[in-house]
Amino acid sequence: MPISIDACVAQHRGDRREQQDRVAILPHPKGGGVALAVVADGMGGHTGGVIAAQQVIHTARDNLERFSARTESARVLLESSLNEAHTLIKASRFINEKDPHSTAVMLLLQPGRVSWAHCGDSRFYHFRGDRLLFRSTDHSYVEQLVVQGKITPEQALVHPNRNILLTSLGGVETPKVAFGEAEGLQAGDTFLLCSDGLWAYFTEQELAWAIDGAASAREASELLIGRARSICKGDGDNISLAILKLVDLALPGPAELLSP
Repeated sequence: MPISIDACVAQHRGDRREQQDRVAILPHPKGGGVALAVVADGMGGHTGGVIAAQQVIHTARDNLERFSARTESARVLLESSLNEAHTLIKASRFINEKDPHSTAVMLLLQPGRVSWAHCGDSRFYHFRGDRLLFRSTDHSYVEQLVVQGKITPEQALVHPNRNILLTSLGGVETPKVAFGEAEGLQAGDTFLLCSDGLWAYFTEQELAWAIDGAASAREASELLIGRARSICKGDGDNISLAILKLVDLALPGPAELLSP
């Protein structure tokens, strides 16, 4: 049965003075079932984070417009977009007299295949129904402690150093970029990209249950933001997320096929 995409982006400023995240789902200008989802969490003081996050979206859009799915690699598109954004963010430091940085996570969806890349602690999740198939590993101090078995994922959520990043776009050093991809997609697969303003309040299973139980990507987005806002108790960060759900495309019945 054919598969369609139910997608939604959503944001909340939280309890910050400014929304420094940026999020977008960008369809390829030539169609073909190709789309690029991006979440960027900007940092760098007043307006600095906005400059950085907007640059990530702008670079991704420009590169997607030139991307040929038939002849070019998804990995090259994603990694070059992140590296180019890094270079441009660094350059903007001298123009704007700011110290802009940004995390970023990108997802390239093509027929039957999905590819992703990230830098920092904005995350990518791949669910199938209410099961987690994959979650990106943050480039953060606390996540390394989890990987090394020194603390549990639950302890990481409340660790005092959970906001310390090991890499980001716009920093002095070349950013670390992680890449992955998956094939054999099917109805029931869901992809979540989000900033730490969302994932910090949920376990992986809670995210899976919320998204799988929702009737649509929009409903899931509203549910997750509502729960995050309730849990944060007036001290919430910017929230940004993109949800892409693969659903069966209902075929017309015999009567519909014969109707004029």
